[in-house]
Amino acid sequence: MGKVTKKRKEALSKIDRTKLYSVQDASALVKEIASSKFDESIDLAVRLGVDPRKANQMVRGVVTLPHGTGKDVRVLALVTPDKEAEAQEAGADFVGLDEYLQKIKDGWTDVDVIITMPSVMGKLGPLGRVLGPRGLMPNPKTGTVTMDVAKAVREVKAGKIDFKVDKTGIVHAPIGKASFDADKISGNANELLQTLIKLKPSSAKGVYIKSIAMSSTMSPSILIDTKVG
Repeated sequence: MGKVTKKRKEALSKIDRTKLYSVQDASALVKEIASSKFDESIDLAVRLGVDPRKANQMVRGVVTLPHGTGKDVRVLALVTPDKEAEAQEAGADFVGLDEYLQKIKDGWTDVDVIITMPSVMGKLGPLGRVLGPRGLMPNPKTGTVTMDVAKAVREVKAGKIDFKVDKTGIVHAPIGKASFDADKISGNANELLQTLIKLKPSSAKGVYIKSIAMSSTMSPSILIDTKVG
């Protein structure tokens, strides 16, 4: 077992492991225990009472965080020439088509989100092995395959994220930075939680939200009361 650092001991001493915190209190506490020199990311992990192996219990969606993620999201717009200016004006970091398809084929994936058009998806199919494992494959369900490229780029830049329950039944999502004030962290957390509640599959029985944990990049987790709505 690795040695517990002084900072981690101090952080652990501030968390009551027998308590379920409110979203607001957890947001204030996670700021207090995030002590790294860099601006740590704040994440939420929500364990759901679903079986992801069943198609009718797959929870996947998008949410626009009211206060953004605090991250400079790098967007690649794979579009035809007639859409390039639109994508650039909306703030896409990389815009083009064939040259970027070749770069991806050669192993380049230095972006956070790829937005494209329905007519281009056929060209992306062969790159699924590269993009799929990295969560970069565009999908109409998340709004990243669309004719309204400008709107999609603006939304992603403003804090729109997509999430998907993993094979263990947990949704992991970034909800801000340690530099955010507690109200912004809690506002983003509540937006994500309310979105998850709305997406509850009708086939899911029993307790839907089993546990909620908030943490920063380097901090221990803070358990949150699941009675959020």
